[in-house]
Amino acid sequence: MNKKSKLRKFGRVKKQRGALLKELANSLVKHGRIKTTSAKAKSLKPFVERLITRGSSNTPPAVRYLRNHVGEEAVKKIVSDLGPKHAPRKGGCLRITPLAQRVSDGAAMSIIEFVK
Repeated sequence: MNKKSKLRKFGRVKKQRGALLKELANSLVKHGRIKTTSAKAKSLKPFVERLITRGSSNTPPAVRYLRNHVGEEAVKKIVSDLGPKHAPRKGGCLRITPLAQRVSDGAAMSIIEFVK
């Protein structure tokens, strides 16, 4: 039986979706908050929370995992700043705040940011 997939495709093929998530994660780590569509924010949240959890241990396999999923600048910030800062939390280090719809196409917009 064909069940409904939970994956958001965004009208892109697999490599393009991966590149989109990687760049959104890089921007979020670099700036601390970004404004994007609600669907992209909802897909980005578990992806980045997984990276923060891995980065809190600062072991070579964790750093290798981070390098495969985000850029080098983001890896340094996750390992040195964000990982230890959010280590005591059991997840939930990101907040999604809904905004008004975009005027041009009516897409639901949101701000995704770190809690502390």
